[in-house]
Amino acid sequence: QVQLVESGGGLVQPGGSLRLSCAASRSIFNIYTMGWYRQAPGKQRELVGTITSGGSTNYADSVKGRFTISRDNAKNTVYLQMNSLEPEDTAVYYCNAAPAIYKYWGQGTQVTVSS
Repeated sequence: QVQLVESGGGLVQPGGSLRLSCAASRSIFNIYTMGWYRQAPGKQRELVGTITSGGSTNYADSVKGRFTISRDNAKNTVYLQMNSLEPEDTAVYYCNAAPAIYKYWGQGTQVTVSS
């Protein structure tokens, strides 16, 4: 059973930065393309970006140029660096495989962008 634990969220002012981490209980990043997702209040969960096992990344238009996904295979951890944050980025952020695997959903980490 794989567990994914997200961390690093918090309250940040518009224009600020945060780095989220997603730690896996065992090595899966060389198997799956991994994704960062987010769900804002009253909205459906959306895919923010992905990183393949080969390290290629892809991003939603809404975050392109501001967010960067990376990974450290030795630490079984995937990161989401978020810069130039906007109030519209406020959401609970999750990591999962892409496409998502239902049993891998974790608790997520809350990101709130507000002055």
